[in-house]
Amino acid sequence: MDLPPITNGTARTVEVMDSLPLAGGPDPARVRAAFGVALHMHQPTVLGDGDRTTAPLISNLQRMLEHPGEGDNHNAPAFLNCYGRIAELVGALVARGRQPRVMLDYSGNLLWGLTQMGRTDVLSALRRTTEPTLAPSIEWLGTMWSHAVVSSTPIPDLQLHMMAWRHHFAALFGIAALERVRGFSPPEMHLPIHPDVCFAYVRALRECGYQWLLVQEHTVENPDGTPLAQPRLPHLLVARNSEGETASIPVLVKTQGSDTKLVGQMQPFGEARSLDRQPFGGHAVPPYAVQIGDGENGGVMMNEFPSAYERAFEQLDGGGVVAMNGTEYLQAIAALGVDERAFPRVQPVSQHRIWEQIAAPAPGAADDAIARLRARDRSFNLDRASWTNDRSWVEGYSNVLDPVLRLSAGFHQRWDPAGEDARDDPAYRSSLLYLLLSQTSCFRYWGQGYWTDTAQEICRRGLDSLNASA
Repeated sequence: MDLPPITNGTARTVEVMDSLPLAGGPDPARVRAAFGVALHMHQPTVLGDGDRTTAPLISNLQRMLEHPGEGDNHNAPAFLNCYGRIAELVGALVARGRQPRVMLDYSGNLLWGLTQMGRTDVLSALRRTTEPTLAPSIEWLGTMWSHAVVSSTPIPDLQLHMMAWRHHFAALFGIAALERVRGFSPPEMHLPIHPDVCFAYVRALRECGYQWLLVQEHTVENPDGTPLAQPRLPHLLVARNSEGETASIPVLVKTQGSDTKLVGQMQPFGEARSLDRQPFGGHAVPPYAVQIGDGENGGVMMNEFPSAYERAFEQLDGGGVVAMNGTEYLQAIAALGVDERAFPRVQPVSQHRIWEQIAAPAPGAADDAIARLRARDRSFNLDRASWTNDRSWVEGYSNVLDPVLRLSAGFHQRWDPAGEDARDDPAYRSSLLYLLLSQTSCFRYWGQGYWTDTAQEICRRGLDSLNASA
């Protein structure tokens, strides 16, 4: 099996440039309001045809193409077109003298799947997005390599996902392109509520070089538990663990629920036109209307987005409303004199209830507080802060999560003692691949049956790979 480039040269992929100049955009002092859109692209890795124990690992996109009569698999050619069309769409606007902006979030699974399928045409188009002509318009966002949701991912594996994506991206598009990756797009827009998990998550983001995080409005709260008063301005997510340690990262807030029409019909552009500068940190700054949606899924994204996107940038008339990508917007805020230390502090939703139960920092303090809360309120839970608040990423999936935990424990027991020297061992990369694949959110999002069976088989192969490498 050909392995994706998910290891190699850890130190170099952590390095990021201290500062990047604004991408030739407008003077921040003249901007009344800004808007941004991000496209999320993902296809999980699944099992091909044949006996489950010997079937090859393939992209779900390939499976869709091979079985066009099942479900909505007939959309696979349209999906494939969506994965590569952004270079042409943005390039045409740039050629006409416009200043388009878009952010891209592609999972490692999808990038590997395109390679497995030999789709060099799509990969070449994506490579164009990182080249000098288009790079000022297109910002890539990092993510978890295998689209893993943080709360159902073992803490020691968080950084493995982040680094695997960075290695893979650098291998495909180069170190210079990686140096421009500043923001992070979390799978399912999920933010962990448990204080210790959130602290580990934010610390891992910082250690991997990320400078900001995209969050959903209803997944964060003010320290006193109240909703955000100015969600269209940047905030500082402060993560604090049981022992009193803190880690922080600036966040940009996606408002409203999850709906591809918000991006497909360029809702942020329309919203920005109704906004005006707001007082912030002693200055007047432009608010930021930002949305993220699936870049390929649904009729609106497949059919309506290109014309709506093009029309928005043709309609920009110099009235103080501009498009900005996330890093560009934060740089504009800094240029206006607002330091991130002045950003309002936020924390994951419901954490105020946990902190009310903790008198002093101590090991296990968060777990004890959560146990007391659950004893009084059985509805209290920690796993629903994502794009929708009615989905659990843990409850009812012990048949997947238990094997995942066994595989994770076995992986670290086998490979951690070997240290950095193990990273170049093909056996390490094989074990890492199975570990990352087992944690794909799709194996829980789509319910019991085929998807959970696939996760269990990937875990079995992962454990076998560990035994073979011992």
